[in-house]
Amino acid sequence: MTGLYVHIPFCSSRCVYCGFYSTTGLELRDRYVEAVCKEMAMRFSANPISTIYLGGGTPSQLSIEQLKKIFDTAYIYNKVEKEAEITMEMNPDDVTEELAAALQQLPVNRISMGAQTFDDERLRFLRRRHSSSQVHQAVKTLRQAGFKNISIDLMYGFPNQTLAEWQSDIDKALELNVEHISTYCLMYEEGTPLYRLLELGKVTEIDEELERQMYYTLIDRLKAAGYEHYEISNFARPGYRSRHNSSYWKGIPYIGIGAAAHSYDIQTRSWNIDNIHDYIAGIEQGKRIFDAETLDEDTRYNDAVTVALRTCEGLDLTKLTPKQQQYCLRNAQRHLEAGLLKLNQQQLSLTKDGLFVSDLIMSDLMLV
Repeated sequence: MTGLYVHIPFCSSRCVYCGFYSTTGLELRDRYVEAVCKEMAMRFSANPISTIYLGGGTPSQLSIEQLKKIFDTAYIYNKVEKEAEITMEMNPDDVTEELAAALQQLPVNRISMGAQTFDDERLRFLRRRHSSSQVHQAVKTLRQAGFKNISIDLMYGFPNQTLAEWQSDIDKALELNVEHISTYCLMYEEGTPLYRLLELGKVTEIDEELERQMYYTLIDRLKAAGYEHYEISNFARPGYRSRHNSSYWKGIPYIGIGAAAHSYDIQTRSWNIDNIHDYIAGIEQGKRIFDAETLDEDTRYNDAVTVALRTCEGLDLTKLTPKQQQYCLRNAQRHLEAGLLKLNQQQLSLTKDGLFVSDLIMSDLMLV
């Protein structure tokens, strides 16, 4: 099976923290959709498509006609499984009764929304377009339209945020009773407006111990509410894991369509040019502009470590070569003794304490 990702880079405004490729050039939407459809025709999958994910950017900035064209093309050139998971990202303020009803006429069966926080002052700081009340209304509207699989994104670790304030955000998220919650600590990525604020001393990062308390509070509260902590940053009701994102962590091939989209076929990894003008121009001339790398055995090992250890199942050592197994276990030993890793037969996974320092542990297990 194969996953299909379509990048929709359009945003009416940029969030202060976002490091993903996006553009506010909304006048390019028609040409971009045409290019995306042409690229799909050029790169159809020989394997059945098990998941489709429209990410961004803000896919809900497209019209229903444009979305229909993308989905029609995906189904024309690929064999999409009958029970495929079809996810579309959207902003809460884009959700109307008309949009929700129209999406029910498309193959979309899963919605992913960026709530981020239920504090309106922090939403303004992030330069989000929506208010906290719009998140509640959006979920209600989507439910009334018949959507039974909704995910929201939550963010913590804001400058000056207290543990009590984070607990309040968790409470409000739980009130929504959505099927899936993805969570992220606020990151200061170079090149973003947020990073510039940090450099200028206008904001300060929270300290590591408070971040740790926020993360553990999140885990405990969501588990107590019946969510499965199946990946470092992701929680799901039973049966509602993100199948598309899980395919990344399981090393399942995927095709990335659109500007800056990444693809993976086990042997190679490639990524489209991250310039919408050059992307469109290339596709219009029948040429995909991209870079690629061939993945050697060491790189595939490193990939396996960094994606599999993110999951609750962990790394299946039987899928490694004997030499890789020996290297991995040798380097894992001190983390096993420290209680940061656990070994269950041939499954190496992070403990709760190990989750918070996962980057350090993965780095130690990787080949250099």
